[in-house]
Amino acid sequence: MSKKNRFSVMPISSLFFSITFLAIGYGMVLTFIGVYLKKNGINDISIGIINACFFLGAILSSIFSQSIISKVGHIRSYTNFAALMVITFLIQYLFFNEFLWGILRFIAGFCYFSILIIIESWLNEKSTTDIRGKVLAIYEIIFYLSTALGQLFLTVDDLSSSIFILGSILVLVSIPSIALTKIKEPKLLPFERYSLPKIYDIVPLATTTSFIGGIFIGSFFTMAPVYVLEKYHSVDVVSYFMITVILGGLLAEWPIGIVSDKYGRRKIIAIVSFITAISSSLFLFIGQDTNLLYGCAFLLGLTIFSLYPLSLARANDVLNEDSDILEISRTLLFTYGLGSFVAPIIVGFLFKYYNDAMFIMYALIGLFLTFYSLSKKRVADDELSTFVNMPLASGADIAHLDPRVDENNN
Repeated sequence: MSKKNRFSVMPISSLFFSITFLAIGYGMVLTFIGVYLKKNGINDISIGIINACFFLGAILSSIFSQSIISKVGHIRSYTNFAALMVITFLIQYLFFNEFLWGILRFIAGFCYFSILIIIESWLNEKSTTDIRGKVLAIYEIIFYLSTALGQLFLTVDDLSSSIFILGSILVLVSIPSIALTKIKEPKLLPFERYSLPKIYDIVPLATTTSFIGGIFIGSFFTMAPVYVLEKYHSVDVVSYFMITVILGGLLAEWPIGIVSDKYGRRKIIAIVSFITAISSSLFLFIGQDTNLLYGCAFLLGLTIFSLYPLSLARANDVLNEDSDILEISRTLLFTYGLGSFVAPIIVGFLFKYYNDAMFIMYALIGLFLTFYSLSKKRVADDELSTFVNMPLASGADIAHLDPRVDENNN
């Protein structure tokens, strides 16, 4: 390989350094919120609503943050959003009020996903078409492993609300490498209004899959810890449960991508959804055995994290040359965000009636998507696009990092 084409991570290492600490804090605090609220006697409906506020902030970030970043600049936007996140953490450490926490989680969600937009746009600026897939792969691996690492902090004895202090430190550590970066600031495209009915008409299976993927991930990170804590009364079990699911997701991404490239997205979405339904049903029969819990958690992780990348791949399979892949990718991410937003609220209400309700919901939704997927038209082998892995959480600018966008535009 010539020096000209050799891939080096050094020019963007500062971005990966920052995302490492942000993702550790993201995974740690997102899981901790539900655990802390449950331990303090807050009802499940309120826990669901407070957690949903975080994803509402994420949705509005995809609409409004790009204009802020374009006017203020990437570095100043990053430092301001990071400072606001730290402020929300510190206020949560000092004051405990459900309504106040809902507002603070909304602000944190807006700031966090705005930061992801900044980092992703920088990664896109420094990535040529030839290496964009590699950059996205590194981004994904860092995000998965850092989010898993964040779960380990929950096992520290007597840490309790000091998690917010630790989260603040992690966010602050990410700032200097960004504030001192010399990477050229890219121009962000303005937000374009999404037409969900229009996109659904073009890519119905992709739209449905992304929405359901959002339901799975949004409820898993926010309400699964509540379920495990209620059943096993151990924060350590919550931590190991979350780590097991996340690592299962990381290990499954590449094999699922390879298989779906060979056999088509429709069949693989159906198989993944069916396995999700089966693994979710197993939670109803495991009793208090933690080994069975971790085994079921790993099976669940193998499937739920792959639905959103599969939805993007399916959209790329069926689009014609005149379609705007960037608009559709952003719309699918928006749909994924909507699923993540409604999921904690729905599960919070369901928990009021039955503790295992979340996994019954998973099983029913998985079965629905199985048959819905098989009812859709098959794409010919020679028209299949390439599967591209995606990180656990991403901002609205992630679509620019998808190498298929360049292929579609060429």
